[in-house]
Amino acid sequence: MSTDRTTRRKVEAGLPRRRRKEARFKVLGMLATAVGILFLGVFFASLIGKGASAFKQTYLQLEIELSETVLAPDGELDLAFADFEGLVRASLRRELPDVTGRQDRRELYRIVSIGAGYQLRDLVAGNPELLGTTQSLWVPASSNIDMLIKGNIDASLAEALRPVSDKQIAWVEFFREAGRLETRFNSALFSNGDSREPELAGIKGAVMGSLYMLMVTMVLSFPIGVAAAIYLEEFAPRNRWSDLIEVNINNLAAVPSIVFGLLGLAVFINWAALPRSAPLVGGLVLTLLTLPVIIIASRAAIKAVPPSIREAALGLGASQTQVVFHHVLPLAMPGMLTGAIIGMSRALGESAPLLMIGMVAFIVDVPGSLTDPATALPVQIFLWADSPERAFAERTSAAIIVLLGFLLVMNLTAVILRKRMERKW
Repeated sequence: MSTDRTTRRKVEAGLPRRRRKEARFKVLGMLATAVGILFLGVFFASLIGKGASAFKQTYLQLEIELSETVLAPDGELDLAFADFEGLVRASLRRELPDVTGRQDRRELYRIVSIGAGYQLRDLVAGNPELLGTTQSLWVPASSNIDMLIKGNIDASLAEALRPVSDKQIAWVEFFREAGRLETRFNSALFSNGDSREPELAGIKGAVMGSLYMLMVTMVLSFPIGVAAAIYLEEFAPRNRWSDLIEVNINNLAAVPSIVFGLLGLAVFINWAALPRSAPLVGGLVLTLLTLPVIIIASRAAIKAVPPSIREAALGLGASQTQVVFHHVLPLAMPGMLTGAIIGMSRALGESAPLLMIGMVAFIVDVPGSLTDPATALPVQIFLWADSPERAFAERTSAAIIVLLGFLLVMNLTAVILRKRMERKW
């Protein structure tokens, strides 16, 4: 009896110290969570602050004369050789007739993007009856003027310290006061491919390249990964060979992604002679990358099915194959789909293996098939981040926002699928 009292006194004496430790642990946990949320908030605030302006673009209104003598001097319109950019420059000269010097005119022409000529060409190509008329068109401003209007270039700095001259600022103010300068939604960011000019650069080519690659990856990795998981978990004999395979699958899930890029370069491009910088090759490389993740997630989902399900089916006379495909697989499918979507999310955000297979090339056209040259959204971000033009900085942040949006949607889809399809026993 005295021993019990002694033990109780010791326990009661130690309770305050244990409670203090628990309180300190809770405080440390809360601090760690707060620090993580703080850094995440700073990251998103910085990202949105830099990238939000890329979703808008500055436009100037010009009265452009579609002169037949310029576009069709021989009486026949040839879009390949017609001087559309010359029409835009002539319009600028009419708007500001006081600008006469050669150097001043060059500066004047630089307030409008070269994309204005392409816009004019597309207009005439679709409406040849407009030849000989004067059209009032909104054309994109150059990247420096766009940055100036958005406040990313400080007009109060000395002229030598900014890429926009005092004369260009005065000409922009002329258009602003005339009500012929607007900032609109930048649809070109989502409808154009890549470009050397920041105001014309878009992410459509990169988005389509990523979608094609994810399609190839999903079609190959999900059935192969699920089949491998079913075999290893339900049919494979328990011996050293199956243990070796399991260890290697777990190790492959932790291998740096660039190693898969080297493997893809050696096998798919050098040996199989598949086209470089193609979504097909990118999808094959990403399939190798995601297979271990899908196999591990699928095996975990199969293990989560209660043994009683298997035993009941076997007791009613079902074969092993019927047990797996009629009972275990349907119940494990939510976890398998979740693992597949998480694997796709990882594949979407990878850039290192794609750099190894040549998808770092400058691609202007939007890919139309699995074998067309293409790039991916993470690689596009890498290319823009390395560009010297200041306007590409906001494009880089905007592309990151779009990529994070895709990843958020994919992860939310995984959570919703798991919640709606999971069963509790």
